[in-house]
Amino acid sequence: MGITKKVAERIRTGLKRFSPVLVAQRARDVSEADTVTIVKDLLSEVFGYDKYSELTSEHAIRGTFCDLAIKFDDKVQLLIEVKAIGSDLQDRHVKQSIDYASNQGVEWVILTNGIEWVLFHVIFKKPIDKEEIVRINLAEIDTRQDESIEKLYLLTRDGLSKDALKTYRDRQEATNRFLVAAILLNSEPVMSAIRREVRRVTEILVSPEEIQQVLKDQVLKRDTLEGEQAVAAARRFDRRSEQPIVKFTRGGKSEEPEAPTPSSAPDHRVGKPT
Repeated sequence: MGITKKVAERIRTGLKRFSPVLVAQRARDVSEADTVTIVKDLLSEVFGYDKYSELTSEHAIRGTFCDLAIKFDDKVQLLIEVKAIGSDLQDRHVKQSIDYASNQGVEWVILTNGIEWVLFHVIFKKPIDKEEIVRINLAEIDTRQDESIEKLYLLTRDGLSKDALKTYRDRQEATNRFLVAAILLNSEPVMSAIRREVRRVTEILVSPEEIQQVLKDQVLKRDTLEGEQAVAAARRFDRRSEQPIVKFTRGGKSEEPEAPTPSSAPDHRVGKPT
C-alpha cells in the first residue's frame, strides 16, 4: 500500500499512548458524548486528520445528523457513527449512517465505540446496502505486525486520500470465496487442469461433470454456491470469462494481453445465471 515509515510510526506511537486511555474510559463507561471526544483525538493524533478543518461534528444531511464527518478537497469523504465506549456494536447502529451516506453519495462509513472500529463500503443499489470491509479492535491489535498496520492505515488521512480503502476492498473481492467457487466450477482451464492432475495421479480419466459434482457436494461449502452473492459471483465470472488475461511486469506495467486459448470442448459450466 505504500505506507511510509513516518505514518507507520505515528500509528504505533499514537496507539501506545492511547491504549491505557481507552481501557480506563471503558472501565468508567463514559458517555457517547465523551466517546466522540476520544474518537476525534484518535482521528487527529493517530490517524492524521486536521481536527479543526477536516473533522465536522453533527454533520447535517437532509435535516438529520451524523456524529462525525471527514471532509477535505471540498467533499465529504467518510461518515462516522459513534456509540458509547462500553457499547457492543451492532448492525442496526450503522443503518442511519448508511442512509446518511447514500443521500450524500458517500462511499465509506465507520461505526465505532472508540475501541472497536468497523469500516463499511456503501453499495448504491435499491435498496441501499453495505459490506463490511474491516473490523479493528484498538485494544487488541498488534502494531508490530505489518498486516495490522495495513488495516489501521485504512483509517488514516493518507490512506483515505490515496484510495487505499478501494484498493483493499478490491483485493478482498479478488479473493472472495464466492468468486473462487465460481471459478472452480465454471472455468474450463481450471477444470481441464484438475482432470489432467487426477489422470496423472490415478491413471483414470474422469469427466468434467464428475469433478463438478465432487466440488459441489464434498469440497465447496454450500454457502458459497447459493444465495445472492454466489449468483453475483457467477455473473461476474460469466462477464469476464471471454476477456483476455492481462500480464504484468515486475514494475506493474501491463504487457500485451495474452489471448484466450481457443477450445472446441463443450461448455460444461454450471450455476450460470439465466
